[in-house]
Amino acid sequence: MKKTLIVCSFLMALICAHAQGKTPSAAEVLQPVYAQAAQESKNVLLIFHASWCGWCHAMDTSLQDKAVKPLIDKNYVTTHLTVYESKDKKALENPGALELLQRNGGGDDQGIPYWLVMDKNGKVLANSQYKPGSNSGCPANEVEVAYFISVLRRTSSLNEDQLKVIEKRFRMNER
Repeated sequence: MKKTLIVCSFLMALICAHAQGKTPSAAEVLQPVYAQAAQESKNVLLIFHASWCGWCHAMDTSLQDKAVKPLIDKNYVTTHLTVYESKDKKALENPGALELLQRNGGGDDQGIPYWLVMDKNGKVLANSQYKPGSNSGCPANEVEVAYFISVLRRTSSLNEDQLKVIEKRFRMNER
């Protein structure tokens, strides 16, 4: 009896540990983000990314820049969903994220990062395609950055001086 109790306790601990380490679904990630956006009267900047993606890291670095971050944070609740991970990191992918990406214009042929600007209810206001089939990803060149700035202009309260700060930082990504 004591041995059975120990085995059962061990199995329960293992199940609990596994459940706690489970990658949250896209819906589980987005639910509190929408609530925060509603509470703070902001829109949502959702970025689809993967751990191996260099341009995804460049996007995050640009958004975290000390001159850019407060401007973005004042206007958006920013979050990420993981897609397209390598075989050994598939567990990092958010269930449902790929379907959300594909429903909103992204997919294998678009690449990542792929971003959406949504309202507090999850309605898509803009995506990262500056023209059909052309993903701006991490905006870097003149056309991509101009498109990104036009989206920010439409979906935020950023003024022209603030937009110029963001534009300057993203142009630093040009390779």
